[in-house]
Amino acid sequence: MTSRGIYMFGFRGFPSVQGGIETHAENLAPRLVELGARVTVCMRSPYVDPDIQKVWNGVRILRLWTVRNAYFETLLHSLVCAIVAAFRRPRLVHVHGIGPAIVTPLLRAFGLRVVVTHHGEDYNREKWGWAARTVLRAGEALGMRYANRRIAVSRSIAELVAAKYGKQCDVIPNGVLLSDVPVQSDRVTALGLEPGRYVLTVGRLVPEKRQLDLLRAFSSAKLGGWKLAIVGRIDHKNEYADRLAAEAARCENVVMAGFQTGESLRQLYAHAGLFVLPSSHEGLPIVLLEALSYGLPVLVSDIPSNLEVVSDGAHVFRVGDCEEMRSKIAALTVLEWSAEDRQTLRRESTARYNWTDIARRTLEVYDGVLGRKHRKEGGAGVPLPGHYNPVGSVNDNLAKPLT
Repeated sequence: MTSRGIYMFGFRGFPSVQGGIETHAENLAPRLVELGARVTVCMRSPYVDPDIQKVWNGVRILRLWTVRNAYFETLLHSLVCAIVAAFRRPRLVHVHGIGPAIVTPLLRAFGLRVVVTHHGEDYNREKWGWAARTVLRAGEALGMRYANRRIAVSRSIAELVAAKYGKQCDVIPNGVLLSDVPVQSDRVTALGLEPGRYVLTVGRLVPEKRQLDLLRAFSSAKLGGWKLAIVGRIDHKNEYADRLAAEAARCENVVMAGFQTGESLRQLYAHAGLFVLPSSHEGLPIVLLEALSYGLPVLVSDIPSNLEVVSDGAHVFRVGDCEEMRSKIAALTVLEWSAEDRQTLRRESTARYNWTDIARRTLEVYDGVLGRKHRKEGGAGVPLPGHYNPVGSVNDNLAKPLT
């Protein structure tokens, strides 16, 4: 790439900022740099320190202004990013998310090449009213129609884009790291949890994550000696989070652990007895991939993005069905999971969702937009999903779901 390089925006910031797109960008950007790209990321001012270092793991940081507001911050920040890009003239702009993608036609009008990654149908999130949903649908339509290339993090999203807009997407999923499993459990016990005897869920405290469903299912299961750990915080005050906190306060066996990162989050994954993801909406959930990378048994709702990762019926329940969730939590928490089974699960999941392979595939998309030849494949991992052709079918090298 030339010195003008790649501009990337559509997320709050990183490192250690809560959110799936934030985690995606935090892992992708440095690996693109390792592969030879010059990457500048545009972060939202309320989420990063004013004195943030200008370069992080080789990635150049721009802290750009926006207001901290659930309804306006994304649009304002995206407009600011587009104007900055118009003056700085990067070789390519990579927009993450359908909300920020609303500025895609503006970027193209500025003569810039644009790649948009569709991380999920955000207009289906339960927290949004009709006005926000309308803006998000507009962002999806404009991003998918006017981008030079499109990336989808799951096959179901690629199929959606093909059906709605007749456009091809490169299917490049989220990734996960194979980390050493911590032996220490001091951060877990400090939260009042016993290793191996708690159910874990991780995510923002918003309605579509459906932690309330899980809390009620877990409470009705009456698992002697077990607790439920709910990890996450609110980015913007909402009635759902208040209701969740109030119900949790009435349950002695429920721990509201707040936002956790680093060693604390690693220990929570490593020592959990079961991971549950009850969401009604996901793109391709990084927290699920993280749980599998620690060899955790999982239980997930039956939304398409979850089923791309987990297909065994014993580990799936109908979204919103608290009774089925209760029954399967009770069944899974009495099973014994051998160290060998957990290690096999770790190897399979981290090979399938390898960040270095994901970065290489993303760089190939950039090269295609810029008219450059594809770089040679290499490194570890298994083949990643290919693109979805609206007049054909998903490529044969799509990874099968974990069972």
